[in-house]
Amino acid sequence: MRAEPVVTAVTTWYLEQTSPEALRPAAGPDAAEGLSVVRAERTYPAFNRFLYTAVGGDWSWTDRLPWTHRQWDEYLGRDGTETWVAWVRGTPAGYVELSPSGPGEVEIAYFGLVAAFHGRGIGSRLLAEGLARAWDLADRWPALGPTRRVWVHTCSLDGPAALRTYRSRGMEVYDVRTADEEVRPAPGPWPGARGE
Repeated sequence: MRAEPVVTAVTTWYLEQTSPEALRPAAGPDAAEGLSVVRAERTYPAFNRFLYTAVGGDWSWTDRLPWTHRQWDEYLGRDGTETWVAWVRGTPAGYVELSPSGPGEVEIAYFGLVAAFHGRGIGSRLLAEGLARAWDLADRWPALGPTRRVWVHTCSLDGPAALRTYRSRGMEVYDVRTADEEVRPAPGPWPGARGE
């Protein structure tokens, strides 16, 4: 049985970087410890949906669950949309998704880790790589022009380290909003994972 949504106050923080010099490097595991961050050069809906549910299932990421295969395909096929995946010894540990959102602007549309990889510094390394790739997006997509701003939003439903991680990589809060929203309980990484 699917749990009914609950109305709750959700705080959303909007953060940005307006210069690549604002990016702060991250400590944490590297290739010698089995970590690599690699662009998924050939994206496809099933893989991105897997990443979305594996990472977001614990944090009420439900907005894309009803998307059809075609919607995923169209979204992933947009110029400049990129998926960068953190791999630890051959296992996908998390991802950062870049999405152009206007002239010179790149949104970090999604970012996070699979729960088994929390607390190891992997998220900081992945985010630093994602931000660096947002700043040089025009190298791979020249028609987009140079990046002048990278932005993201996170909310009180996301992981407890999200806001701190964004700020520690040099992103600055430029807006905060709180509103009542209908929220479904976090579904877990797949329907029924929580025994519902």
